[in-house]
Amino acid sequence: MDPISTSVITVALAEIGDKTQLLSLVLAARFRNKWAIIAGILVATLLNHGVSAWLGSWVGQFFQSDMGRYIVGGSFVLLALWLLIPDNDDEVDNRFDRYGAFVVSTVLFFLAEIGDKTQIATVLLGAQFDSVLLVTIGTTIGMLLANVPVVFAGDYLMKRIPLKVTRIAAALVFAAVGVFHMFG
Repeated sequence: MDPISTSVITVALAEIGDKTQLLSLVLAARFRNKWAIIAGILVATLLNHGVSAWLGSWVGQFFQSDMGRYIVGGSFVLLALWLLIPDNDDEVDNRFDRYGAFVVSTVLFFLAEIGDKTQIATVLLGAQFDSVLLVTIGTTIGMLLANVPVVFAGDYLMKRIPLKVTRIAAALVFAAVGVFHMFG
């Protein structure tokens, strides 16, 4: 499995209905400058996922044994189960709106990603593929694929995408990646 395409697919699917995608919808409703929101998402994702992929790559060196393969693969399966649990829509603090769409989007998106499913997935992908650059590129593309349409057409899309079906599809992809990592 190729690190970029695997990272793009898993993160794009995991992001659908995620709290950061809901944050994108809220930001799009609050700010007119859609490109500034997208730039903020891009910068926040590059920073957050770059560090996460590096951490995964670093941790991955300790999991080179068969047991390590099972730990990383099993973690993907556990993440698949976590994906089946819907995220709650956290309230967004608007007292920082005066700093503009880019700054607010960057800060809020970065903070919302900490401990999020897609960040955990990025750590696991970094451990699996041992390529910080390729995993970061793939997960960032996946985040943008899932969030840019929401920024431009959020309400329309969110009413038409069946989140339950998407969560199940994402869980199946993560479980498949985990099983493939353990036994492939």
